[in-house]
Amino acid sequence: MTLTSLDLKAVGPRIRMMMPHLTPLEAKVVETVFGRRGFDETIPLKQIAEEAGVSEAMVVKIAKKLGFSGYRDFRTAVYEYSRLPTAEMHQELSVDDSSAEIVQKVFRTSIQALEETLAILDMDDFDRAADLLYRAKNRDFYGVGGSAQIARDVSHKFLRIGIRASVYDDSHMMLMSASLLGADDIAVGFSHSGNTSAVIDAIHLARKSGARTLAITNYDNSPLAAIADIVLCSTAQGSPLMGENAAARIAQLNILDALFVAVAQRDYQAAERNLGRTMSAVTSKRRDKGGS
Repeated sequence: MTLTSLDLKAVGPRIRMMMPHLTPLEAKVVETVFGRRGFDETIPLKQIAEEAGVSEAMVVKIAKKLGFSGYRDFRTAVYEYSRLPTAEMHQELSVDDSSAEIVQKVFRTSIQALEETLAILDMDDFDRAADLLYRAKNRDFYGVGGSAQIARDVSHKFLRIGIRASVYDDSHMMLMSASLLGADDIAVGFSHSGNTSAVIDAIHLARKSGARTLAITNYDNSPLAAIADIVLCSTAQGSPLMGENAAARIAQLNILDALFVAVAQRDYQAAERNLGRTMSAVTSKRRDKGGS
């Protein structure tokens, strides 16, 4: 990982994605660096090691594990990232916050998630995903809990333009669906953590059945990401009160909104025609402005 080859906005997200793969002691060192006020390019290796309670060799080892050439490369990247306006947006919520402070913090955390997700989004993978979704005979979406709601949202959008997708949030139904997929189909797994067993098992079986697979997750090194053909990642900082799912959900919805537009663009006339038909079909269910 070098500053010449990576957008600075992606430094924080890439490190956060690696955190689940660090030991508690290694994670403590990273938290020491990010939690330190006045961290800059003059902070010596020895000082960070002392503050984290580890050896200097351990700090260097962690920097390399995170993808940097060494401590200096890591220090420079973190320092430059910390100077970005987006890096300063995230602030922890407090029980003493006023309503205005709560709104500001929640909105800024979401804005940061959008900015940094955009920085790490792989456009080649995005285009491949759009092509597969457009061409697929069957599109099966797998997710549980909040991830299932995201799957339903995008399924609804696709239906509006005449592209049908099935959503499964039951582990048995997922496996039944996956077993029937083939080479002309795509299975999409939605999981914030990338560790949801039901989704992983279904995507694994779908791939074994010959289907192409896409993962929508917050961690590109997760078990789900490891078995998918294509991975589209969101990124968001955690919060003790809100968790990280809230902001990540907004970022994932934006990725999927963009995918929806990209798929519609591949046959715009058909999408426009079907949009008119589906809108007309539900017009009778809407009330006029004068209605009660």
